[in-house]
Amino acid sequence: MDRPRRVLAVASAGGHWTQLMRLTPALEGCETVLVSTLDQQGLPDCVRFHVVPDANRGTWLGMVRLIFSMGWVVLRERPDVVISTGAAPGYVAIRLARIFGARTVWLDSLANAEQLSMSGRLAGPHADLWLTQWPHVARPEGPHFLGSVI
Repeated sequence: MDRPRRVLAVASAGGHWTQLMRLTPALEGCETVLVSTLDQQGLPDCVRFHVVPDANRGTWLGMVRLIFSMGWVVLRERPDVVISTGAAPGYVAIRLARIFGARTVWLDSLANAEQLSMSGRLAGPHADLWLTQWPHVARPEGPHFLGSVI
């Protein structure tokens, strides 16, 4: 590969976004494109950033809007890797990116201390690397525990 790996880093606003930002030093040397549900302040001008609509299982129309919006981002950016800390936008990004041959990483939110999030349960089996931030939530078949970001 002659160009740096293109990484699409996706998270809903709030805690999911905070945890994703804690991972960005590990992406140094990659061409990183950020995606969230709210416009994020303080990003360097050189960073490409996309805003997608937020949605959840109770808003089917919102999910349709999210799928089309995320589909446009994935088609436009053509990532080599997608990484997400959740929630619905990350799930959608992982499912769509796999169709186009991208490798995928799901890191379940630190907030899910007792069990995986619903998005994590749905996305995990489709991710190339499925992680939890709690050792007691890890299972041999996944998710795996390699540490936490906070």
